[in-house]
Amino acid sequence: MTTATTTPNITTAATPNEEVEETLRSVIQSLIDGQEGFRQIGEKLDDPTLKSYFMAESLKRASFRGELETSLHRGGVHDVKETGTATGAIQRAWADIKSKLGGGDHTLLETAEAGEDIAKKAYKDALQKELPMPVHQLLSTQYAHIQISHDYVKAARDSKK
Repeated sequence: MTTATTTPNITTAATPNEEVEETLRSVIQSLIDGQEGFRQIGEKLDDPTLKSYFMAESLKRASFRGELETSLHRGGVHDVKETGTATGAIQRAWADIKSKLGGGDHTLLETAEAGEDIAKKAYKDALQKELPMPVHQLLSTQYAHIQISHDYVKAARDSKK
């Protein structure tokens, strides 16, 4: 799935810049969590196909983050230094502990699916806000990919029972 090649400006007369900025920053934090989660879990997975998928998804989340940060920059926000969420850090630490205790791919995939549930919610919440059409379209395109990724991770988890 490809995303738009141009990154939209976040300012319009109908939507205050601050509300759009806050919304995009929230999604960016979720993407940071996803990027790190996919990378860390991917490094621990035994299945080479899943390992490859997880590394590619980590890069995809970084790409999505870059698109949203560019949108913020074009809207006049130049200090975009998000770090992810505490919840995401806790989830990754928990996945690491479960992996060290011999949880295997199924346990890692359960953790990844929980992370994907959080990402879906972040996008769903963002898309319920009044956003400039180009920003809404960008988020919608990214959300479609997030949903497909969630379903893939869930199916992989179910196959590893």
